[in-house]
Amino acid sequence: MINKFLKDSVSIIVGKPAEEIVDLIYNNKHVNEFLLSKKLNLTINQTRNILYKLSDYGIVSSVRKKDKRKGWYTYFWRIEPTKSLEFLKNSLTKKIEQMTYQIKSKETKDFYICETCNVELNEETALVNAFTCNECGGLFTLKDNSKTIKDLQKSLEKLKEELAFVDTELEKEKEKTEKSRVREAKKQKLIKDTSRRKKREDSKKIRASLKKNIKTKPDKKKVKSKKLKKKAKPKTSKKQKIKKSSLKKKKFSPKKKAKRK
Repeated sequence: MINKFLKDSVSIIVGKPAEEIVDLIYNNKHVNEFLLSKKLNLTINQTRNILYKLSDYGIVSSVRKKDKRKGWYTYFWRIEPTKSLEFLKNSLTKKIEQMTYQIKSKETKDFYICETCNVELNEETALVNAFTCNECGGLFTLKDNSKTIKDLQKSLEKLKEELAFVDTELEKEKEKTEKSRVREAKKQKLIKDTSRRKKREDSKKIRASLKKNIKTKPDKKKVKSKKLKKKAKPKTSKKQKIKKSSLKKKKFSPKKKAKRK
């Protein structure tokens, strides 16, 4: 059912021959415009013209990707079911309003017809023309609108039924869109949460490693004092030792009293 509605919305904008494009870009991811051109048996410019017209109404959307080898951009397209159904709904609503006005007009006003030329005029226009046809010069006769009104009412009922179906499909598509949006939001939240958790874990690891480094590093003052203590005394030779001992003896020996002359 939805496929038919999507085709209807496309045919309203670009004509019935372009309906085939719906089968190619619905229920698929974005499709390469060159592939669409090939499958539609159209030139790339003709395909782009169709897609650009549909894009103006928001019925299709595109993403562009750069060709790494050639360096130019290629567009990829997909249909937007919600926008398409909304467009079709608006179109049907307008048709229903016009038809309702037509039925009321046929029920309340008199219309005249030239049976030769099959030209129909309302009462005021027929009066201005003196109830004579400008084409053949024949007289206008009062038209019985009962059959026309019945036909219009049948068409109106069909349009209302179609509108009801479109509303149902539109609600389904909106629910799908909402579910996918919620899913995407949850996915993005999960990605953010995991990245934050990872950052916290990394920062904890960095702090822990810094604390370990601080504990293992000895105090500079203590290291210096230890180094000074550990410094070996310079080795003294035998001669120096003898000299030192003699000097000590001289220091500590009592002075001899000077002899009287």
